[in-house]
Amino acid sequence: MNVPVRPRICVCVLWACLALAVSLRQARAGSFVVADMRAQAEISEISRLYVDDQLAATFRLDAGTPQQTVTIETPAGRLNHSYVLCGEITLRLADGRTEIHAVNGEGVLHHPDGHTLDALGTRNFTEFYLSDPDDPTVVERHAGRSSLCAAPSS
Repeated sequence: MNVPVRPRICVCVLWACLALAVSLRQARAGSFVVADMRAQAEISEISRLYVDDQLAATFRLDAGTPQQTVTIETPAGRLNHSYVLCGEITLRLADGRTEIHAVNGEGVLHHPDGHTLDALGTRNFTEFYLSDPDDPTVVERHAGRSSLCAAPSS
C-alpha cells in the first residue's frame, strides 16, 4: 500500500511552523510605560532615562508639552533592569526668579513588563525616580546620585 507523500510533508511543515512560532513568542521582548508630567512650579524639563546602562528615552517638557509617555522595550529573558533618570528642571520661584536643578536618581526595576511607571521628583527637584502607584514592589530606589549622569555643560 502506497501512502501519499503529500500529507507527511504537510504534517512536517505544520510542526516546523508551530515550533518556530513558539520560539519567536518566547524571544519577543516585553515592554513597560514611563509617564512624566511637568509639575506646577516647572517651566521646563529635559531628562534622560537609561535602562540597563543604555539610553532608553529623552523627555522634553514645557508649557506646550506638559506630559510625555514612552514605551520602553525590554530584552527577552531578563526580569530585572537597572535604571537611571537624570537631567535638568527649570523652576519658577515664588519671587519670579528662575532656577535650574539637576535631577538624578537610580534604582532597579523588578518585573516591570506591562506596568506603567511615573517619573517623580523630590527633595526640592533634585532627586528623580520611577514609581508604580499600583505596585510599589516593581521599583527599588537607590539612595544617592548616579555616576552615569554627567554634570551638564554650559
